[in-house]
Amino acid sequence: MGDDLARAFDRLRCAAEGLAEISEGTSYGTPSLHVRKKFLCRVKDAETVAVMCPLEEKEMLIEADPGIYFETAHYQGWPVVLVRVDKIDSSELHHRLERAWTMQAPKNLVKARQNQT
Repeated sequence: MGDDLARAFDRLRCAAEGLAEISEGTSYGTPSLHVRKKFLCRVKDAETVAVMCPLEEKEMLIEADPGIYFETAHYQGWPVVLVRVDKIDSSELHHRLERAWTMQAPKNLVKARQNQT
C-alpha cells in the first residue's frame, strides 16, 4: 500500500475507533473496513474514501457540502457516498462511519451499542 493510501486508511481507522467488531480487509483492491464482514468503507484513491450511506442522506450531504461529498456515475443509485478525505474533519468522518456502522451492523450489535449510551 502506498503512503498516500495508507494515510487515507489511517484516517478511516481512527474515525472508526469505538465501533464494535470492525475488521480490516480489502475491497476492489484497496484497504477497507467491515463490520462482521459487511462493507463499511474503503479507500478509493489517495484523496477519496467511499462510505456506506442511506440514499436519502447521500443526496442531502452532496447538496449541503459538495466540497466534501460527491458521487461518480459508478456510484449513482448505490448507498455509498464519496468523501474527500482531506476536506472532512475528524468528528464528521467519525459520524459518517458511525452512521455506516449502524446501517450495516447486525441488529443485535446496534441494539447493544444503543443500550450503552
